[in-house]
Order: sequence, then structure tokens, then C-alpha cells
Amino acid sequence: MAENKFDLQTIVRGKVFGALVVLVLLLVFNFFFTKNFFAITIRDGHLFGTIIDIINRGAPVMLLSMGMTLVIASTGGADLSVGAVIAITAAMVSKLIGGQLVIVDGVQSYVSDTPMVLAIVIALAVAMGFGLWNGILVAYGRIQPIVATLVLMVAGRGIAQLITDGQIITIYYRPFFYVGGGWFLGLPFAIFIVIFVYILAQLFTKKTSLGLFIASVGGNADASWYAGINEKAVKLFSFIFCAFCAGVAGLIICSNVKSADANNAGLNTELDAILAAVIGGTSMSGGKFNLAGSLIGALLIQTLTTTIYAFGVPPEVSLLVKSLVVVLVCFIQSNVVSEFFGRISGRVGA
Repeated sequence: MAENKFDLQTIVRGKVFGALVVLVLLLVFNFFFTKNFFAITIRDGHLFGTIIDIINRGAPVMLLSMGMTLVIASTGGADLSVGAVIAITAAMVSKLIGGQLVIVDGVQSYVSDTPMVLAIVIALAVAMGFGLWNGILVAYGRIQPIVATLVLMVAGRGIAQLITDGQIITIYYRPFFYVGGGWFLGLPFAIFIVIFVYILAQLFTKKTSLGLFIASVGGNADASWYAGINEKAVKLFSFIFCAFCAGVAGLIICSNVKSADANNAGLNTELDAILAAVIGGTSMSGGKFNLAGSLIGALLIQTLTTTIYAFGVPPEVSLLVKSLVVVLVCFIQSNVVSEFFGRISGRVGA
């Protein structure tokens, strides 16, 4: 019985608990007040419904939240350049793939300017290169993460515009549309991309010593250095992985809209990524992180956005509603509330 008591208190006192409570409250609210919110239909072997849409549309933020989680955990700062990296990745892959109209035996079709796999690899390599740049500024230049990444946040969209010559590039090559708009086993393919990246991140942080190193460096970089941990390499990895996640998110977004808009692709997504990570239990002071919690935070943000749109709330009011929910989550996650619920759960477990 004592073991169950400990488990219950651990869950209640955990930072993820607040996000779960608010997410459940949102789902209950939609169950009663949003028509057909949980309805799932099958068309052409594919699942459709609001819940599927939430997971699908939340895929980019879920990816960004995972990368942001490791950056926050290892540096105690945030990567403000992920939105710009999305724009650069979308611009690069669009420029490489493009699409030319050819006629073979009287049949019109589009061909890729560059083999699609090669174009995706190059675009992701470029994204990770910018992550390396951020990591060098932070790890070796000793620049605060927010300041270092602010440089790329401002310059990145200019780089994307240079790649696209200031134009919106349209992609015509249909196989590329599968990345963000395809289906696999009845579900949107983007969901499986998120699952793959999540498993990859969990393998790195749980099955190797990297997770311990990230927590150690984020908690106390000087002590980690004296303990023999290469804190510079840990920070470099975090920024490179964050840029990789942003690059994958850029591919999904670009594939969905079938074009690259250097001005608007990934705009302000860094704010949702930071918010999702913090809501999910990652400490902004560094050292503590929870990848699963970050995914829950991203789902909470997307569920809230979908709920707001479903009720026709004006855009200027929706930001206020979002802020109020964030305040509620932070309040539930506060030490005072956690301890209060912890005491209650202790009595229940007893």
C-alpha cells in the first residue's frame, strides 16, 4: 500500500500533472459543448475527425517542443531561431525540388528538379548546420542562448528570402506531398514522423548517458566540467537536435501548403515550442526535462487552439484565452498547489 501511495504522490506533485489536468478539462468541455468533437469517421481507409486533426496539426509544435526541451534542459535558455530554421528548410527543399511539367506519351506529369530524398537530406543538413552555429555561439562563445539564437531569428528569414529570391516557391512534385499530407495505416503520416523522432530522442536520453549529461550540465555546468563531462559537446548536441526537429517540422509544413513562404513559414512557432516544453515540466532554469510532458504540452496548445476556433472566437480575443489557460496551468504546477494535492493524495493512499 505504501508503494501505491508514493506513486500517487509522485504523479500529483509532478509538473506534468497540471498539463494533464487542463488537457482533460478541455476534452471534457469539448465533449459537452463541441458537436461531434470525438466523432471518428473512415473514408477511403483513412481516419478523420477533430481528434485526428489536433494530432496532425500539432505535429510541427510537438517536434519543436522536443528539440526545445533539450536546449532548455542543457542551457537554461531557449532557442528563438526555430521558426527561422523552419523557413530556411522550407525554402531550401522547395528550391531543390520545385517541379517541372513534362509530357510523356501525351500524359502530363511533374518531375523533381533534384531527387526528393537528396533534397530532404540537404535541407535537413542545412538546418542542422544552423543548429551547430547556434551551439558554437553558446558553448564556445559563452553567449546567452536567447541572445545567440536571436541573431539567427532575425537573419534567418533574410537567408530564406535570399534562397527563394523573395518569392513564394510552389512545389508541384506530388510524392513530396506525402510527407505532410500522406496517410499510413489509416493515420496522417506526420504522426508517425513525430513518433519516430520521439523514440529517437528517448533512445538518446534514456538508453545512453546523454540524458544524464544534459541534466547535469543544465543543473550545474561548472560542476559537470570538473566531473569530466564535456559540457560544450552536450550543448552542441542539444542545439543540433533542436535544429533537426525544426527542419523536420519545416518539411511537414512545406509539404502541407505545397510551397515555401519565407516571411510566414514557422512564424512565432518558437513561442509555442517554449510554452509546450515548460507546460510539460521542463525547468527554465535547466537540468530537469520531460520529453513526454512536452508532447502533452504541445497537444494542450493545439487542443486549445482548435477549441477556440470551433467557437468562432476572434483572433484578438483568442490570444487572451490562450494566456488565461497558460496562467491556469502554471498555477496548478506551482509548488503550493502541488504540495496541497500531494497531501490529499497521501491521505487517499493511506
